[in-house]
Amino acid sequence: MAMDTSEKGFETNIETALIMNGYMKRELEGEASNAFKQNAIDVEELFAFLEDTQEKRMRTLEKSYGPLYKAEILKRIKDQLHKQGLVECLRKGIKDRGVTLQLAFNKPPTDMNKTLNEQYTKNRFNVSRQVYYSDKHNNSLDMVLFLNGLPVVVMELKNPLTNQTVEHAMKQLKNNRDPREQLFKFNERVGVYFAVDSDEVFMTTKLDKAKTYFLPFNKGNQDGKGNPGVHNNYRTHYLWDEILTPDSLLDILYRFIFIKKDEIKDSNGGTIGERQMLIFPRFHQLDVVRKLEADVNVKKVGHNYLIQHSAGSGKTNSISWLSHRLAKLHTEDNESVFSSVIVITDRRVLDKQLQDAVYQLEHKAGMVERINQDSDQLANAINNETRIIITTLQKFPYILEKVSDLNRKKYAVIIDEAHSSQGGKASTALTNALSDKTLEAAYEEDRLAEENLDDVDEKIVEAIMRSGKQDNVSFFAFTATPKPKTLEKFGTIGKDGKPTAFHHYTMRQAIEEGFILDVLQNYTSYKTFWKIAKTANDDPEVSKKQATKKLAQYVSLHPHSIAQKTEIIIEHYRNFVQRKIGSRAKAMVVTASRLHAVRYKIAFDKYITSMGYADMKTIVAFSGTLKDGAIGYTETDMNSFSDRELPAKFHSDEYKVLLVAEKYQTGFDEPLLHTMYVDKPLSGIKAVQTLSRLNRTCPGKEDTFILDFINDPEDIKESFQPYYESTNLSEVTDPNILYDLQAEIEPYQIFTEDEVKRVSELEVVGGVTKFVKAQAELNAILDKGVERYKQLPEQEQEAFKQATMKFSRTYGFILQIVTFIDISLHKQYIYLTYLLRKLPRSANDKDVYLADDVALEYYRNQKVFEGEIGLEKTGGAELDPQKYGAGVAEDEKVYLSSILDKLNERFGTEFTESDFLSREQVKQDMLNDDDMRQKAANNTKENFKFAFEKTFMDFVLDRMSSNEEFFKKILENSEFKMYIMEDMMNEVYGEVNQ
Repeated sequence: MAMDTSEKGFETNIETALIMNGYMKRELEGEASNAFKQNAIDVEELFAFLEDTQEKRMRTLEKSYGPLYKAEILKRIKDQLHKQGLVECLRKGIKDRGVTLQLAFNKPPTDMNKTLNEQYTKNRFNVSRQVYYSDKHNNSLDMVLFLNGLPVVVMELKNPLTNQTVEHAMKQLKNNRDPREQLFKFNERVGVYFAVDSDEVFMTTKLDKAKTYFLPFNKGNQDGKGNPGVHNNYRTHYLWDEILTPDSLLDILYRFIFIKKDEIKDSNGGTIGERQMLIFPRFHQLDVVRKLEADVNVKKVGHNYLIQHSAGSGKTNSISWLSHRLAKLHTEDNESVFSSVIVITDRRVLDKQLQDAVYQLEHKAGMVERINQDSDQLANAINNETRIIITTLQKFPYILEKVSDLNRKKYAVIIDEAHSSQGGKASTALTNALSDKTLEAAYEEDRLAEENLDDVDEKIVEAIMRSGKQDNVSFFAFTATPKPKTLEKFGTIGKDGKPTAFHHYTMRQAIEEGFILDVLQNYTSYKTFWKIAKTANDDPEVSKKQATKKLAQYVSLHPHSIAQKTEIIIEHYRNFVQRKIGSRAKAMVVTASRLHAVRYKIAFDKYITSMGYADMKTIVAFSGTLKDGAIGYTETDMNSFSDRELPAKFHSDEYKVLLVAEKYQTGFDEPLLHTMYVDKPLSGIKAVQTLSRLNRTCPGKEDTFILDFINDPEDIKESFQPYYESTNLSEVTDPNILYDLQAEIEPYQIFTEDEVKRVSELEVVGGVTKFVKAQAELNAILDKGVERYKQLPEQEQEAFKQATMKFSRTYGFILQIVTFIDISLHKQYIYLTYLLRKLPRSANDKDVYLADDVALEYYRNQKVFEGEIGLEKTGGAELDPQKYGAGVAEDEKVYLSSILDKLNERFGTEFTESDFLSREQVKQDMLNDDDMRQKAANNTKENFKFAFEKTFMDFVLDRMSSNEEFFKKILENSEFKMYIMEDMMNEVYGEVNQ
């Protein structure tokens, strides 16, 4: 007999597996089929469940309604499913004439309640194939999973062996299932629709014809899309063998899915309606939450977890689910594992969304408290054991002084977008505040219970221990771009002894699955050519590093520079971006500083007004008050609305372009953001975080675009590559590096042992912050070191300062990742921390002002790269923690004229002003030529280029006598000729067709 490769064979295997996992086979035929077509409910199974589990309540309703009580109960259930929705009715039940009927029973957390456990075992899980659902047509569904008669899961199955794939299944659900039919109405019967083949799974919670939006539900395969191969089974077997098993499905229905409500705004930002979405967890979200919960169940409190999930992968929902589950976690003795779950975030959207989600899951107000007042509110929330507390990192330093008694309490700390800042003093303050580890326990653990320690040394040891890993605090750190320090502090040690993330959902998988967009697919970079002349009579000696920086700043802030880039950006937006995403596409301009942002805003508004572009408005975002000369600017004044209104205003149709300086470069989620104009150096994590603002998907958004005035495409690729797949460390930080750094510092003989000891005593006893006398003594001790520092040659001063800063940073970090106690080293750390604050600024630190000594002679932007920056599939990347250290760079003194010569050479300005005047004359000749203009106007650029190249030399030769040296370069240097010809052709074609 031939092997069965049909779709029915695929269905049979899935059905068999489901039956083995606890489902009953159910064939809807005859009256049962008719009832299902009328009600979109398996009525027989529904009432069998109600009679079996709630017999007394059914008798009460029978007395109330009479012989037709079933019809009345069914009518009431259908009415409530329509009004309240499936999610609400499953969790809260149906109220009918004073009686509450439960439509299902979740699995109890313990075996203690015998009645609840009995009811749970009476849930009816049925699987039906080829389900006919309407009298209007003969369409059937491949497979439906029922919970007590409710058709909660629909599956469309396809078999690639019959040339049908998951794509066909999605098209079938989109095009052949009418969302107006009772079965397919949103949140009334079906909770989730799966499109399935033997290789991949996709899902949706709402059928809406062509607008139906499917999300991938795949495990991922070697950091990419799809699913890994399985021995003797389908790649997608996890769906029916793991996800849709009875206990798992109940867990999802009761403790994961929720309704997300978004306000619909008009063009002015006013609320005109509400959009509802049923949120069903994606595989990586479900997987990470369950795995974290299982690990905590075994290991309990005191462990760190790093979750590396791509930007745009739904971390807000993952954090919401994890917060709730950790808050509900209990030990075998029915005690809470965590006193409180503290969520650290700077994203406002998390506050409301987490609160709404937890309320739906718990039906209890007050479980979530957002800390939006002062540190007293935070202290009270912790002391009162509020189940979930949402706050910002900035509030943690206040905990130490506000919370006095936290003994025997345990905490889960969830960090949204964890980076190295979490390993600094603010996070140390949190760890200190939440710790209840005694000094004696610290001694025993690290075998440091020396009897001869004095009181000061005891307090030092205690501080060190509380700055490190704690038994009563578990950290759960979410990030898309882990730094080496993040991996070391929160990572899980693997078999190779190196820390890695507990869970991955990679950028590559998210892009390949279509869940986020590839922001590097359409990337254009410009190179800026400019020439500066020295106008000062003298030729001052200046710091090369500082002068180069100031000259570049001078050029970037020059009105001509701002004006030229403003025109490029606005015209590009209007010609290529504005009509994207149904004419709702937004753009962001990333500027180098607050001053740049302010000047860009002024230039943008001036240009828009001069061109009469009434359909284009801009918003600027920067912090605080900025003075440009005598005039002060604030974000609120320039926008004419408060910063709290900015996200909603930008989302409206009124505003098109957002100009930013640091603000909104990270953590900003606007799916309509399509294009980014970059006028700021970006590298490493900052580049990934900034450019990833574009990756969110929404209906109608098919691509993104980046125009970069500053950065080299290869540098951008180098920034993204480590985070494209899973990120690991090449090696771990060795605490012994501190002794190497200490050895670099001591030969400078800046401090004595007695001075170090006395400063540490002042710090530990707390006198520095409380008594003026102690503060005076501290300054007197430090002044001795400062005077010795001043006696060093300038180069040695810089070397000492750099080595001291590296020691201080490294020491503070190592305390976070390993148990490490060296009292003399800690005393030196305290002393050097204070000394650094008092050391005078070196000449290299001082500003160099050159604006009055130079003038901008020539400035032009030239496109140098256009296309895709392709990232490579490497199987994961390793970060080198040593690359993140600070080295000492000597800064030579040079004459200003020398710097100008080198800069002009670097930026291609070997030509004189006369050369460029000659070039412009040739271009103008072309623009004045009627034949040339006609060809440019009536042809594609490719066809025009052919005609242009044939006549280019004619125009050059006509001008030969005006500047023989310049035009001779064109005749003799073919590379230069091609460069000038291509450049001029683009300009002529562009100006004719503008």
